[in-house]
Amino acid sequence: MSDKITKQDLISFEKEIAEIFGAGKIKAPVHLRAGREDALIKIFEEKKIGDNDYVFGYWDSHELALLKGVPRQDLKQAICDGKSISLCFPKQKVLCSGIVGSLMGTAVGAAWALKNKKEKGHVYIFCGDMSAETGIFHESVKYATNFELPVTFIVCDNGVSVMTDTRETWGSQEPWFKDTKFEKKIIYFKYENEYPHSGLGRLIKF
Repeated sequence: MSDKITKQDLISFEKEIAEIFGAGKIKAPVHLRAGREDALIKIFEEKKIGDNDYVFGYWDSHELALLKGVPRQDLKQAICDGKSISLCFPKQKVLCSGIVGSLMGTAVGAAWALKNKKEKGHVYIFCGDMSAETGIFHESVKYATNFELPVTFIVCDNGVSVMTDTRETWGSQEPWFKDTKFEKKIIYFKYENEYPHSGLGRLIKF
């Protein structure tokens, strides 16, 4: 993790992007986040996520890119170019997608390669609570656990999928992996997002 990135850096960056998006200068979906800065910084610090590690994310990965060392201006330009939900910076080993669950198998494959090639590094894949209820998440965690692959799944739980209550949908107040052997591969935390799922709460939601 870049030692120059602080909580305020993350907050100010999202606010800057919100202003640009609100002015109509970004012609593509943007997913902003606020309220999980401390949790993300703690994970990057405690796990010592560095140059040899891979970070996989989805449509809400601005903070992940900054924490992984992507220069602020490069990230801002990519977002302004319409790539907010699919940020990819191979140099910093940051790979993201706007498709639910699409990178679960890819992350496990990267971890498999690191282990079998005996290379340094670890894989971290960040997702939301509803994504963690999908079949591909379960299959990926199961495979990674059983074959002891160097990958960690981070579930950022804001309680909803777009506007649908995750717990109500699945009829359980706890994620499926609680108190199972798979928990050792998962970091889980709750937060309340201060932004809408997509955009600024105006017009269409993605």
